[in-house]
Amino acid sequence: MNTKNTIRVGIGGPVGSGKSTLCLALCRHYGPSRNMAVITNDIYTREDARMLIEASALPEERILGVETGGCPHTAIRDDISMNLDAVRDLRDRFDGLEFILIESGGDNLTATFSPELADVFIYVIDVTEGDDIPRKGGPAIANSDLLVVNKADLAPHVGADVAAMERDCAAKRGERPFLFTDLKSGRGVPDLLEWFDREVLFADVMTAG
Repeated sequence: MNTKNTIRVGIGGPVGSGKSTLCLALCRHYGPSRNMAVITNDIYTREDARMLIEASALPEERILGVETGGCPHTAIRDDISMNLDAVRDLRDRFDGLEFILIESGGDNLTATFSPELADVFIYVIDVTEGDDIPRKGGPAIANSDLLVVNKADLAPHVGADVAAMERDCAAKRGERPFLFTDLKSGRGVPDLLEWFDREVLFADVMTAG
């Protein structure tokens, strides 16, 4: 990644997995001190953008909603023109923009971001989808820069075997990191922020220098 340019962080995952909650957590932590913005993707509405605006995640002008009008993965992988236009718009608005979060619409396990759109790819799943999701694999499970397994607190209520999910994540991802979280309560968020500082913002490198 080129730290002289705006870093673009793609956040993908199925509907309801916690993508918007993850965006909100990152905005609340970094928004007061970092020059950042958010792009959300929805098929027919701008609901996710509205949610972030109503939650005062960032000033409204720093949140752009994109209506993709079709399959969510098309707008982040195959025809990324609408999202690239949104990136250019935000960079024109805010000089020295450090990073942009790009939240995809809810999609399946085949979803990935084009490298022309995202420098970093975070994929979010949740335990209520079934404890076999990591085992089923797919490019996002195996190759995303960070895999977030959300709603871990609900595992006892849905009969999900967290230990099995951890083993399957490790088997599918090798050395690539994964985290179990409950983003609404804040469980796992400190580890997420530590990873973001180190791998996206290069905080440890800058501190050492």
